[in-house]
Amino acid sequence: MAQAPPSPGGGPFPQMQPGQQPSPEQIRQMQAQLATEAQKAGMSVPQYVERLKAQAMQQHQMRQQQQQQAQGQQQQQGAQPGQQVPIQPGPPKPEAIAVAKFLQGQDLKSRTCIFQEKRKDMFKVKRAIRALHSEAYQKARKKNPLLPEVKDRVTAENTFKLLPLSLLALRVSKIDEHEGHNHAKKKRVKGLWTVKIEQQQEANDTFHYVWLYEGAQWKNKLYAVGALFLILAVVFFPVWPYHLRLGVWYLSMAMLGVLGLFFAMAIVRLILYLITMFTNPPGFWLYPNLFEDVGFFDSFRPVWAWHEDEKAIKKRKKEERLRKKEKREAKANGKVAGGTKGSDDEPNISEPVTTSATGTESAPTDGSIETQQRNLSARVEEVEDE
Repeated sequence: MAQAPPSPGGGPFPQMQPGQQPSPEQIRQMQAQLATEAQKAGMSVPQYVERLKAQAMQQHQMRQQQQQQAQGQQQQQGAQPGQQVPIQPGPPKPEAIAVAKFLQGQDLKSRTCIFQEKRKDMFKVKRAIRALHSEAYQKARKKNPLLPEVKDRVTAENTFKLLPLSLLALRVSKIDEHEGHNHAKKKRVKGLWTVKIEQQQEANDTFHYVWLYEGAQWKNKLYAVGALFLILAVVFFPVWPYHLRLGVWYLSMAMLGVLGLFFAMAIVRLILYLITMFTNPPGFWLYPNLFEDVGFFDSFRPVWAWHEDEKAIKKRKKEERLRKKEKREAKANGKVAGGTKGSDDEPNISEPVTTSATGTESAPTDGSIETQQRNLSARVEEVEDE
């Protein structure tokens, strides 16, 4: 029987073009050649086939290992001057942790977002790049040699990309969890986004990143030890000295009194609003931010305010957008806006607002209209407004 010519890879099978189906004659030649090679190796045909499969698998694994080693060498060599480093996540690097600690100590004007049902801090890339170009970063490099050198925009982006590279901060975008549903529009506190991770971790100025790096955990450990001591103190309360137990009783009575006073104030403000809603519409609120998601002292500021209807809210939002636009134009033209300097992302937190009996804002006069400070950080509005 004529022997088939060897394949280019040194195998016992005849050479065929890619996609070409073997003819019956070629199939008989391959079977005969396979039986001959198995007889020479002292194996049966199935055993010889399994041996060929194991050899092919081993060669495939060796090629994959060589490719991974080549990629690792390229990463160790680093980027050439003026070349951006691609983001490939890996374990945290010491220089990445140093950059994260530095940026967390800077004023990045972070916002609060909801990420995986937890509150996280979110910041813009342009503020991080600006912090890496600042004098504070140069001073920090003198104290910490782990911080990379930043000369231009490219080196600043490569330094910033150390954060997603080590999974210390990731790029996110805001989403609406109720998008596509048929129920009413979702309301939320302004500035509180629900975000998701983006696949492309780029360093564009307008992109947002969320902090995953939580820093040292010694505070959490200290809180855990304090909670343990508190539990033990409560358990051993019956063996406390008499004077300490008497003091705890007075303290508990005082706390109950404060709680009762809070409920009484909530009932009084509701009754006052219901009365003024008919006598002086649109109604009068005592401590309008009492139940808003703000700090303790901000809950009692302002002391009073008129209830705003939908028209008044839309009018105020329109005026805020106009003021924001004028402020940006003034900054672009090099002009200094009057009053306090606000953020270029959000309007001023507190600003004087005058109210009237009709619930609409009016210009301040010298009459009896009272000027008050209204807290705008606790405002609830539609998702599409931001």
